[in-house]
Amino acid sequence: MPITVFIADDHPVMREGLTHLLHAHEDIRVVGVAGNGRDAVRQVLQLHPNVLVADIAMPEMNGIEATRQIRERSPETQVVMLSMHSTPDYIFDALEAGARAYLLKENAAGEIVNAVRAVHAGERYLCKRAADVLAEQVARRSGPNPLDGLSKREREILQLVAEGRSSAEIASKLSLSPKTVDTYRSRLMRKLQINDVPGLVKFAIRHGLTTLE
Repeated sequence: MPITVFIADDHPVMREGLTHLLHAHEDIRVVGVAGNGRDAVRQVLQLHPNVLVADIAMPEMNGIEATRQIRERSPETQVVMLSMHSTPDYIFDALEAGARAYLLKENAAGEIVNAVRAVHAGERYLCKRAADVLAEQVARRSGPNPLDGLSKREREILQLVAEGRSSAEIASKLSLSPKTVDTYRSRLMRKLQINDVPGLVKFAIRHGLTTLE
């Protein structure tokens, strides 16, 4: 049986390139693609592929939150995380969310097949840069991750606020009232000890929920 793979990336060229690379191997079959994290979660929970290849920086829901939700509800799906960034927060947060592999996009073409096969076999796969960063930081990282104190809904709203969405837009997307969204935003500021929306945006960028891209 081939390894079934789902690809989530908001760049069409990247999706097409990865699909072409993976389809060139008889033991791998791409069963679906998505351009944002929310759609990826919906489709993966329907298809239950063996492997999800996901970009960290996606609209509506980032790859880290999508990974967290998928691993909770479809634990048989292993995750290969793609990113343009090799900073410690991105790598740690991806692995803590349940990703089994971490690749930099600049080297993904040469490593994606090995990464997919590795995670399907129950192994971990880190590109060299990610492994080096992990080794440098693991002894230094201490204290709780502030994201651990947020609920799933709070993390969703934090990302959408950081993406510049208004309360009305967030309310429509999450089927909430604008007043409820404002309440969540105020609660986020209290929990994170942040006084304004720009501060929330900086926090979200620093912890990999969104980027400046």
